[in-house]
Amino acid sequence: MPRVAALAALVSLSAAPALAADGAQLFNLQCKMCHGGSVMGPALNGVAGAPIASKPGFAYSPGLKNKGGTWTEANLDAYLKAPSQFAPGTKMLIAVPSDENRAAIVAYLKTLK
Repeated sequence: MPRVAALAALVSLSAAPALAADGAQLFNLQCKMCHGGSVMGPALNGVAGAPIASKPGFAYSPGLKNKGGTWTEANLDAYLKAPSQFAPGTKMLIAVPSDENRAAIVAYLKTLK
């Protein structure tokens, strides 16, 4: 049984860079228009682990400002899945319904420093 656990851990570690690479591609297709230097959305470098609605220079919606907490993997996933449910009144209208795509985008966001 320890061999199975070690193999699973190895597969998990080797999958993380590929997942982030997939997330980079998805980000460039779905997110970059608003989150890549536009006034539509804040830049997302350093977002993973940061306080929610904390990037200077962006006018966040009251719903997102009042959310509190930090951008954990679970919060990023929930926001991407259903932005208006996560933070009613949010300015973000685009959702990512696919579990796999959200996981890849969150993995990519974690690489942005």
